[in-house]
Amino acid sequence: MSDIPRRTARRTARLATLPLSYAGRTALGVGRRLGGAPAEAIAAEVAARTADQLFAVLGQLKGGAMKVGQAMSIFEAALPEEVAVHYRGALTALQDAAPSMPAATVHRVLAAELGEDWRDLFRDFDDAPVAAASIGQVHRAVWGDGRDVAVKVQYPGAGDALLSDLRQLSRLARVTGSWRTGIDMRAVTQELQDRMAEELDYLTEASSQRAFARAFAGSEFFAVPDVVTGTGRVLVVEWLDGTPLSTVIREGTPEQRGQAANGYLDFLLAGPDHVGLLHADPHPGNFRLLDDGRLGILDFGAVNRLPDGMPPAVGRLLGLALGGEDTADHVLEGLRSEGWVRQDAHLDARVLLDFLQPFLEPARHDRYRFTRAWLRKCFAHVTDARWQPVIAELDLPPDYLLIHRVWAGGLGVLCQIGGEVETRAILEHWLDDLDLSR
Repeated sequence: MSDIPRRTARRTARLATLPLSYAGRTALGVGRRLGGAPAEAIAAEVAARTADQLFAVLGQLKGGAMKVGQAMSIFEAALPEEVAVHYRGALTALQDAAPSMPAATVHRVLAAELGEDWRDLFRDFDDAPVAAASIGQVHRAVWGDGRDVAVKVQYPGAGDALLSDLRQLSRLARVTGSWRTGIDMRAVTQELQDRMAEELDYLTEASSQRAFARAFAGSEFFAVPDVVTGTGRVLVVEWLDGTPLSTVIREGTPEQRGQAANGYLDFLLAGPDHVGLLHADPHPGNFRLLDDGRLGILDFGAVNRLPDGMPPAVGRLLGLALGGEDTADHVLEGLRSEGWVRQDAHLDARVLLDFLQPFLEPARHDRYRFTRAWLRKCFAHVTDARWQPVIAELDLPPDYLLIHRVWAGGLGVLCQIGGEVETRAILEHWLDDLDLSR
């Protein structure tokens, strides 16, 4: 691979291969079924081949295509197990690994951003990337003062690719529609488009990472690498060792899963309180479990600015919703005042509270193990026809859009980790106005 394919027609043609190839494999499967092949074996083969192509196409295109692939990977826990088993490996691979760009291209970017003598800044630079993701890839190096560093290099043409992909990715709906997850991919791509400009500017990312690093310096729970230097398309930060969260998800011990899950939920809520920023890219490739039990956090390209912390209404309404039928009317009015329920909606408060019950389950327990089964139950609940009149009256306020995406993605990751979490203690610690004593 050289630079990212930039022409809209070229990228669109590649994206189009996903639904078209899926349709072709399905037709072939029907033919084989008529010929006597077992239905289960055919379905497994179709799913496996589609998963392989999903990784190949989204990984090679990078840009917005791969970004959406990473977003999809978070929710593989919600897929039926017979489907997820084939997609899990391909989608998880998009979290922190993909086809990389050649060394000559990397050198060209480094020369343009750091100067023709860029090698003089390093004692050593490894041309083989340690990770290749949606917008850039990461190389291990040794800075001039001897520090081990990670060097993130943005793909040439990443900006053009993102704009092209986010106009064309509705084609993926024909693939994801068969998963029956209830995810509105159009809403996902629109929200991603609103954030891409910031993610493309590594100077903005460096500023956010410095803020997190200052806030959590010396923390016994979190580790954020310091920024060494950066430009618009190159970012150099201190190296952070640790076990990738994707590895913990795949083969972690119960102790590792517990440490990772507690640290993960703790960090998502600590950012708004300590930094005034919400880390808005929750996929596992951005996290490491350190040997001392701390959670290491990488990649601060996507953040949500919350200078006053998490909205107090979040904790207050969660507490009311857990209070039972006696607080149903207060829940409805609170959601209406925050914009979650349409002002002209005609909703029965108790029916609304019944609809919310599966999502409230983790907060009912001192300790809770998030599982794929629970997430599948939640997705099935949302798509149940009896709740559609309720959902039709709900809305997503603009101020909560990114919070909602991060929270939903975070729950998906927690279900992949499968560790037992001290849910109530963490929620009470970070959410203002949350009273779980009722």
